[in-house]
Amino acid sequence: MLLFVGLGNPGSRYAGNRHNVGFMAIDAIAYRFKTATWRKRFQGESTESVIGTEKALLLKPETFMNNSGQAVQEAAQFYKITLDDIIVFHDELDLAPGKVRVKLDGGNAGHNGLRSITQHCGNAYRRVRIGIGHPGHKDAVHPWVLNDFSKEEREWVGDLCEAMADHADLLAKHQDSNFQSKIHLAMEAKGWKDAKDEKAEKS
Repeated sequence: MLLFVGLGNPGSRYAGNRHNVGFMAIDAIAYRFKTATWRKRFQGESTESVIGTEKALLLKPETFMNNSGQAVQEAAQFYKITLDDIIVFHDELDLAPGKVRVKLDGGNAGHNGLRSITQHCGNAYRRVRIGIGHPGHKDAVHPWVLNDFSKEEREWVGDLCEAMADHADLLAKHQDSNFQSKIHLAMEAKGWKDAKDEKAEKS
């Protein structure tokens, strides 16, 4: 059993926030793989599916971001899921908008959701880092992540979440580099030149 976790804050107030792009990715994966109905379990919302050939639990913690680890720990313990089978989707300030990188282990770069998971579960899990860009000054970070994506940004966010869902089976097979490459190619094919908020002119 795999555990796919999307990080975010619960409730309509936060639904469109940059900080909630992890929830958006998990929703896209759930839609792509036709999961069962979402259920209130493990201090969050969860559903089960088969991704590729692997059974997976999809989880959106409702503990609020800073306590995400409580929900992840509860789900992992219930299903006896080891750290190397946990994949966490989260927003990443240090990546340009639209970029995706998969990382195993390492630091949390000030992300409170990751910090909580590390505290409760350990550090050797995989992170799907979804670039949202940096506002340019550390004092602007809090309002940046807790504001909604703009109308223009929502276009690339939708394309990116769709691409991650289309290739989630590669994550299930631990083909992280291949997953990254497929996302890059999918975004290029959609007309996104690089990590910018506007579509590139197609030649």
